[in-house]
Amino acid sequence: MGLRVMTWNLWWHFGPWEARQPLIIDTIRDVAPDVLCLQEAWSDESNDQVHELAAALGLHVARTDAVFYSGQSFGNAVLSRWPVERLADEPLPRADGSTSHRRVVAAVVHSPFGPWPVASTHLDHRFDRSADRQAQVRALMELAKAWRGEPTVDLPLIVGADLNAVPDTDEVRIATGRAPGVDGIVLSDAWELVGDGSGHTWLPECPYSQDSTWPNRRLDYLLVSWPRPKPVGNPIRAWTVGHGGDDDTWASDHLAVVADLVTPDEALRGSPG
Repeated sequence: MGLRVMTWNLWWHFGPWEARQPLIIDTIRDVAPDVLCLQEAWSDESNDQVHELAAALGLHVARTDAVFYSGQSFGNAVLSRWPVERLADEPLPRADGSTSHRRVVAAVVHSPFGPWPVASTHLDHRFDRSADRQAQVRALMELAKAWRGEPTVDLPLIVGADLNAVPDTDEVRIATGRAPGVDGIVLSDAWELVGDGSGHTWLPECPYSQDSTWPNRRLDYLLVSWPRPKPVGNPIRAWTVGHGGDDDTWASDHLAVVADLVTPDEALRGSPG
């Protein structure tokens, strides 16, 4: 089966958030990821969505520090069935060099296969913010070079991300090696390698996005750093979850992306992945 990784933007505290929470829990429980990357997780002075999910699902947590907006925070997290240790919680820049409120959290997952670095991030969302997203992708890749360790020996960095950009944009092309980026690192897109179909994570049938100008877009990604000690970290399969719900309540306005990755023990056995 490999290492099962999942990434999901939880749509913060928007919409029918209390009704959405059990749907989120049920969806994650059904997938049973080894590692889970979250974006738009909320907390306030007395409640923390990430820790509530971790308690319900029996997972360990590394998350961004709470930065409050009108009494609630908006952050990213890495959860795992194994203990995790936070490596960094970094703000991302804008194109003009100023600091965005967007952040990336990185952690080491103490997996049975060794220390496995994982990061979760969420880039600026507006259509006209491509220049900012390009700056944020380059900053992410510079940070990733330190987090991944020795690329020919160590386990590769896994990134779960809402990039707020479709695959043919400059920012995604930078990340995946199709446009000038950061020397010495590329981020492989699991869906591009093994996904079936469009991989859209923002859908017009979702009741929360029917009035949006962004339907039918692939915005969410599972990425693995390259070079890496192949085939470790290669995706075996990828799929989306989170479609629909009870009545008109969906768990989130985004679908989640799930992928199984080749582990070192499978590589030794000659996994077809």
